[in-house]
Amino acid sequence: MLGETIARQHLEKEGFRILRTNYRSEGAEVDIIAEEGEVLVFCEVKYRRTEEYGPPELALTSHKKAQVRRAALAYLAEEEIENRTCRFDVVALQQKGSRVDLRHWRNAF
Repeated sequence: MLGETIARQHLEKEGFRILRTNYRSEGAEVDIIAEEGEVLVFCEVKYRRTEEYGPPELALTSHKKAQVRRAALAYLAEEEIENRTCRFDVVALQQKGSRVDLRHWRNAF
């Protein structure tokens, strides 16, 4: 929840327009759906409180990517969106003491 809040604030500061958060459809989920200009962006957020298991983006498995893609397809169908440029971004957040390091990977997968 904290990671998604920070990621949403970052995206808004970068000029993204947030359309939906925590979109779910048939067991698939995408954390943030936004627009950057004319591009529809499906954004996965990964947050780690410690470095024990490595950087947060390592938690983005092929299974999770498939879930995000499924959720994106469901959203496009639900909203009747066709012929629109889409991409998948990742916002990775790592807690470092009292601060949080943020990395935004555009067109991550």
